[in-house]
Amino acid sequence: MVGQRQMALVDKMVRPVGPRPAVTTAVLTPKEVFGILRRHILLIVILTGAGLIIGGGAWYLLKEYAPKYTAETYLRVLPPVEKDPTAIVSPQVAKDIQYGHRLSMAGLIKQQSTLQELLGRDKIKETKWFERRDRSILKAVKDLESRFRVSAQRDGDFIELSMTCGDDEESALIVNEMVDLFLRSQGDTKREDVAERLARLEEQRVRVQRDLDSAERAISDVRTATGLTDLDTERRYFQHTITLRLNSLELQHNDLILGISQVQADIKNLEGLATGPINEQIEHQIETDPVMVMLAQQRDFRGAQLAGMLTKFGENHKVVRETQELINVIKEKRTIRKAEIAEQTRQANYKNAQDMLIVLQERLEELTKLREEASAKKRELDLARAQYERRMAIRDERKDMLDSMKEQIEKLRIIHDDPETPKVQFVGFAPVPLEVSSPRWEFYYPGGTVLGLLFGVGFVFLIELLNDLVRLPRDVGRYLHIPLLAVIPDAAADEQARGVDLCHVVRQAPYSIVSESYRQFRTNLKLSSSAESLKTLLVSSGMPGDGKTSVAVNLATTFVAENKKVLLIDANFRRPSLHTIFPRAAAEPDIGELGEMGEMLEQAEFGLSNLLMGQCGYHEVVRPTDIEGFAVIDSGPLPPNPAELLDSRQMQELVKTQRENYDYIIIDGPPVLLVSEAKVLARLVDGTVLVFNAGTTRRGAAQRVIRELKEINATIVGSVLFAVKSMKGGYFQEQFKSYQQYQKAQVAQPIS
Repeated sequence: MVGQRQMALVDKMVRPVGPRPAVTTAVLTPKEVFGILRRHILLIVILTGAGLIIGGGAWYLLKEYAPKYTAETYLRVLPPVEKDPTAIVSPQVAKDIQYGHRLSMAGLIKQQSTLQELLGRDKIKETKWFERRDRSILKAVKDLESRFRVSAQRDGDFIELSMTCGDDEESALIVNEMVDLFLRSQGDTKREDVAERLARLEEQRVRVQRDLDSAERAISDVRTATGLTDLDTERRYFQHTITLRLNSLELQHNDLILGISQVQADIKNLEGLATGPINEQIEHQIETDPVMVMLAQQRDFRGAQLAGMLTKFGENHKVVRETQELINVIKEKRTIRKAEIAEQTRQANYKNAQDMLIVLQERLEELTKLREEASAKKRELDLARAQYERRMAIRDERKDMLDSMKEQIEKLRIIHDDPETPKVQFVGFAPVPLEVSSPRWEFYYPGGTVLGLLFGVGFVFLIELLNDLVRLPRDVGRYLHIPLLAVIPDAAADEQARGVDLCHVVRQAPYSIVSESYRQFRTNLKLSSSAESLKTLLVSSGMPGDGKTSVAVNLATTFVAENKKVLLIDANFRRPSLHTIFPRAAAEPDIGELGEMGEMLEQAEFGLSNLLMGQCGYHEVVRPTDIEGFAVIDSGPLPPNPAELLDSRQMQELVKTQRENYDYIIIDGPPVLLVSEAKVLARLVDGTVLVFNAGTTRRGAAQRVIRELKEINATIVGSVLFAVKSMKGGYFQEQFKSYQQYQKAQVAQPIS
C-alpha cells in the first residue's frame, strides 16, 4: 500500500508530458520568467548594486569637477492674428493654432541663423564659454544647439528659454542676449512687413482711383450714345417700346405660322378627298342643289304611281315595267348629278385653300422682315444696356474697393505703431542661477540602480536565450513537437540514487525519484498505444553518451517487474555495452580479471553479429540474466557491414520469431546522427523512443534526429529527457522537493 501511494503521488507531482504533444508556443509564460529570475537572482543583485555604485560615483565626480548651471526666462507670445484696432472685442483663436504659433516662434529662436547672429554679439564673444570653443563659430553653434533649449508651453502663452553651461553668470548672460536679440529682430521684421503692406496698398489705391475715373467717363459716353438712363437699368419690370413691338411681332408671327400650317393640312386633306368618300360639306351641297331636289320629287312621284300600279296590274304588267324603268332612269340621273356636285365642291375648296396659302405666305414674308428689323434694334438696345450695366458694376466695384483700401490703410497705420505688433512681449531677464542644475543625485542614484537592474535582467535573459540545450520538458514541446514520455532527473541530485549504477537504478534504488521516473515512463508508454502495437521498441539518441542504454535497461527492468518477459538486444556494434552491464554467469570462464584481453574474449562470444552472419542459431545468442524473465542478446564482434546485416532477412526473422516468445523486445540502437544502422532498425520495430540528454543535446541536433527519422517514415512513439537537473525556481525542483518530503513521511510510517 505504501508503494502504491508513493507511485500515485509521484504520478501526480512529476508526471511528464503524456503521449500527446503539448501545444507549442515561443512565448515565455510568467512562471517561466519568474523561474529564470530566481535562478540568477544573485547575478541580478550584483549588477544592480554595481549600477548604484557607478551612478553615485558619477554624480560625485561630475558635481566636483564639471557642475552645470541653468538660467531660464520666458517670452509671452500673443495670438497669431492681427487685432482689428477699431474693434473692441479681440478675436478668439483655437488653442491648437496658438500652440502651433508658439512652436514656430521657438523654431525661429533655435534656427541656425539666429544662433549665429547671437554669437556675433560682443558680450557673447567675451565669455569664457565662447573662448573654450576656440572662438570657432561652428563649434559654438553645435554646443548651443545641444545646451540652449527653447520649449513652447502647451496650455500657457509663454516660451521658455534656458541655457546650461559651467558658469552661472554666463548662462544668464547668454539667455538675456538671446531675448534682446529676438525681441529686436521680431519687432523690426513685423514693422517692416506692415510698412511694405502699406506701400502696396497705396499703390493699389492709386490704380483703383484711376480705374474709377475711367469707369465714370465710360458711363457718360454710353448715356450720350444710347440715351439710356438709370431708370432703364434699375427698374426691373420696365420694358422699352422696341421690346414691346418685338413681342407683338413675335405673337403675330406665331399666329401666322399656325395659320399656314392649318391651310397646308387642309390642302393635304383635300388632295386625299378628291377620289374618296363624300364628306358632310359635299353632302350638304347635294341636298340643297335644285336639280337634285327636282329629281327627288320625280322619283317620289313615280314611286307612288308604281305602288298603285302594282296593286292594280301586278308586277308583270307592261305599264308597271315602264314605270319601274323610268324610276331607275331618275335614280341614275341623281347619281350622275351627285358626282358632278361632289367634284365641283372639291375643286372649289382646293382652289380656295391654295389661294389662302399664297396670301398667308406673302404676309409671313412681310412679317419676317419687320421682326428682323425689330430684333436688330432689340439687340442694339440689349448690347447698350449690358455695356451700361457692366460699366456701372465696374464703377460700383471700384468705389467699394477704394473705400475698403482706405479703411485698411488707416488700420495698418495704427498697427504699425502698436506695441503688440511683434506678437512677442518681454517678461523679464533671466536671473543668475543659485543652484547646480546638473548633476542631480536624485537622477544618478536611481538611474544607476535601474540601469544596473535592467542590464542584469537583460544579461540573464540573454544567457537563457543563448542556451540551446534541450534542458526542460517545455523545450521538447516548444521546439521538437513530439510526445514527452518521461523526464529522468539527474541522479546526482537524488540521495538514494547516488553511487548506484545508472543502468540498475530501478533495481538497486527502487524508492528513488529516478526509479519512479522510469516507472512513470513505462506507464506513459503503455498508455500511448495498445500492448500489441508496441511489442518491439528501439531506444536511440542523437549522439553517444546521451543515456539511451540506461533508459533501455531500466525500461526493460520495469516491464520485468510486471511479470513480463523482456528481450533486450544490443544492436550498437561500434560501442556495445550490454556485455558489461549484464556479465555472463560465474560458471563460465572468469575472464573479467584478464583486463583488455578478457574484454575482447568476452565480446568474442556469440552475439547478434554472429547470428546475422549465419555463424550460430537463435538459441546460441539469447542468454538469460540474473533477473527472471529478462534475457539479452549481446552485440557480438564488429562486422564489416553492420547496416546491411541489420537490414537483412535474418534480423527480420529474429524479431518475428522472438515476438512469440517475449512480451517486449527492446533494442538498444546506435546514435542516429553518427551511423545509418539506427534508421534501418527504426523501420524494423513497432516504435522508436528517442533519448535526449538535458546536459549535452542541442536543439538543432534533436530536430535533425526527428527530421531524419520522419523522412524514412519511422514511427516515433515519444522521447525521454535524461539527466534533467533541478534548476532553482523551476517546476521540476518543486516536484523533486515534494517527492522527497512525501518519501520521508512514508518511510517514517510503520509497515503493518
